[in-house]
Formats: sequence, structure tokens, C-alpha cells
Amino acid sequence: MVTLEGISGCGVGLRREFLRSLQNSDFRPDWYEIVPENWISMPFEFRDYFEKVIEGIPLVAHGLSLSIGSVDPLNLNFLSEVKTFFELFNIKHYSEHLSFSAFSGGQTYELLPVPMTVAMANFIADKLKKAADFLGMPVIMENATYYHVPYAEMPESEFINLVLEKSGMPMLLDVNNVYVNSVNHGFDPKLFIKNLSLDRVAYLHVAGHSWFEQEEIYVDTHGKPVIDEVWELLKFTLNLVRAPVLLERDNNIPPLGEIEKEYALLKGITNTYYEP
Repeated sequence: MVTLEGISGCGVGLRREFLRSLQNSDFRPDWYEIVPENWISMPFEFRDYFEKVIEGIPLVAHGLSLSIGSVDPLNLNFLSEVKTFFELFNIKHYSEHLSFSAFSGGQTYELLPVPMTVAMANFIADKLKKAADFLGMPVIMENATYYHVPYAEMPESEFINLVLEKSGMPMLLDVNNVYVNSVNHGFDPKLFIKNLSLDRVAYLHVAGHSWFEQEEIYVDTHGKPVIDEVWELLKFTLNLVRAPVLLERDNNIPPLGEIEKEYALLKGITNTYYEP
């Protein structure tokens, strides 16, 4: 199993909406995950709050704009900004999505699926090694949701394993993403997880999702509480791999108290499997 220095137990995605509430709260998760793109150019009014909130709490960065599956070359200007931000706040761990979001120099701000082929696995692995060398740390790869099934020479789990093997990078296993994809595309989520290279898993994600009735699909909105089926899939996963777990909430941000309750539920589940 891959271990992350200084990261154990359960984390919460830190959002700007929480900063003021956290000033007067005793809530302290084991660690925070932050989206670097949302904080690199933070307004001065947030900077003081941010520094107080993260004091003494480890951080993991979870990016959205690396676009590792894009045919475009790596954006070294962006990576330079990210590296400077990591050095400023002593961030030692960085995760991103196995997808693409940019082409022809423009950002779509969507996580789009890549062809699941040997050639693409080699291409992505090469870019990952270059990005990791530039940053001085591994780039942890997350399995992404997708709503269009891309061209594939192999099952998704095999493609993920191939990218991890060829790049040498760790994995962020998003349990909610597995569940959403399994319902939308009709596969067994437990078998999917069992087929992954679980020895490469560095940490886990859980989150909520939404049902879009007109399209008849689940969408990974991170805008609702985690449902029972995802909690059960997390328990199944923790029977196979012991890793830190992150609770995500990116949309329809509730009061901090609701996040605390959901975090307590997460802690109760993980404490059954290991001591944080």
C-alpha cells in the first residue's frame, strides 16, 4: 500500500464558505484537501482566514486543470504556479484526474474521458512522469466519472492499472465515482474495485451525487450528502485497502455543522477498520 507522509484518518475538502465559521469552531479534521486553482490567487481578505484555519493541519492538493490526458503539452506556467503554492504552504501531496479538460490552449472546465488504449496509457504515463519530475512529487491519479463511453481496447480498471504501472504513480480511488459510473454504465462496482491495483491506492474519496431525471443519469455533482449505497461501497473498499478517506462537498455548500455531522459518520465507519 502507498502511504502519504503526514496524512492519516479522515479529511475534509476545505472550501472558502467554511473559513469564517471555522474561526469560531472546535472542528478539526485530521487533514484538509484543497483545490490549488481556488486558492493560488485568493483575495487578501481570505488569506488571513486560510492561514489560521490550516495551521497545524496537513494539506493535500487536489487539482482540476492539469488535463493529463490532453494532446496539448504540459502547461509549465501553470505547473510553476502550482509548485510555488505548494512550497509556500508546505504541501507534499498532489492528486489529479485521469481525464482531460483542455485542448488547443483552452480550458473546458470539464473532466472529459480519454480513449482507453495502450497508446493513451503510454502517452499519459510519460506526461505524468514529466509533471512529477517538474513538481518534485508524484501525481496521484483519480478515477473519474464519465457520461460518454470512450473508445476502449480494454476495461476501465485494466486501463487505470496500466497507467499506474507505466507511470509508477499512486492512485486516488474515488468510491463515489465508481458507484456513479457503475449505475450509469451497468457494471458491478465491487468487482471493479477488486480488479484495481489496490496496492497503488494512496487515499480515498467519498461524495454525494445527483439524479438528472430528464437524462436518466447520475451526475457527480458533489452537491448532496453521501448516500447509503456509497457508504456501503466504502466499507467494502476498506475491507480490501486501508487508506485515508476524504469527504468532498463542492456545490450546494451547507452550514459547517452539517459537514461536521457527515464527517463524524465517516469517522465512525473508518474507525471500524483502522486507528486513524
